[in-house]
Amino acid sequence: MKWNLRLTAANRGIWTASDLQRRLADRGLVISAGKMSGLWSGQPASIKLADLDVLCAVLGATPDELLMPEPEVVPTAPPASLPASTTAAAAGGAPSVRPGRGGRRSLPPAP
Repeated sequence: MKWNLRLTAANRGIWTASDLQRRLADRGLVISAGKMSGLWSGQPASIKLADLDVLCAVLGATPDELLMPEPEVVPTAPPASLPASTTAAAAGGAPSVRPGRGGRRSLPPAP
């Protein structure tokens, strides 16, 4: 995913991190200067969904404007890593099926 906060903010007339930080604080999201710097100029490793909600509300944006998928950077798995049953099914054979344990479940605890 590509983090697109700076461009999204600029499209709404917010040109500095401190301006966005002040607007977020007005909505109840107080962010430290260090975290704000990371959100503004970097690629955050994670972001809380609640924080993303506030960012979207302040910017009048949707998450798809802030997070842009980059499918070309996702590595593909080599064919050798497929399970044997998948390989057999792909080759035209029937996948192997194992029956379950037959529905033996433990009872709930006594009151």
